[in-house]
Amino acid sequence: MMVPGAPTTMLPASEAAKIYQTNYVRNSRAIGVLWAIFTILFAIVNVVCFIQPYWIGDGMDTPQAGYFGLFHYCIGNGLSRDLTCQGSFMEFSTIPSGAFKAASFFIGMSMALVIGCIGCFTLFFFCSTGTVYKICGWIQLAAGTCLILGCMIYPDGWDSDEVKRMCGEQTDKYTLGACSVRWAYILAIMGIMDALILSFLAFVLGNRQDGLMADELLDKTGNSI
Repeated sequence: MMVPGAPTTMLPASEAAKIYQTNYVRNSRAIGVLWAIFTILFAIVNVVCFIQPYWIGDGMDTPQAGYFGLFHYCIGNGLSRDLTCQGSFMEFSTIPSGAFKAASFFIGMSMALVIGCIGCFTLFFFCSTGTVYKICGWIQLAAGTCLILGCMIYPDGWDSDEVKRMCGEQTDKYTLGACSVRWAYILAIMGIMDALILSFLAFVLGNRQDGLMADELLDKTGNSI
């Protein structure tokens, strides 16, 4: 307990700097762990958006029941409840629209980039931390760009015959007719924001690590306060 009027002792500048540096490193590591966890979650979101065929689907007034994904789709025949499913990423010719093919490519590229980013985590054992963060930041930015392109291109394929058969003749490019957007498309749009936030955070962490290394270098050369 401090007595009023008693002289206060100040820590030497070097000790205060070391305490600040220790807290700085501790906080940066905690944020880095959270960044890595959310990167893995973002990769899972990307895989789900790529695989799941629930980008658009039928509604109350659609001529046929069914749903469409990036490359896989299922449509009813009007005679029974059974849906006929077609489309495979491994066979591009089965994808009903050129826009769907392009969107599948970009979303697939985004998925591959994020998985590659997770693979880059091993570089933390071999390279400087700041460099690895910046590499991952650029990869995540590229993944987000691919997601943006995929989500923008996808509605351009809504005028295909298969989509019109399910959604009605009023369906056209960027006009979904009687159908509705499903959860996978919404999740992909949310993934864009995730990618941009994660890439920004990676660049911030990378610059902080560079600043920390510069401070350590000054301490070793004896030029610090």
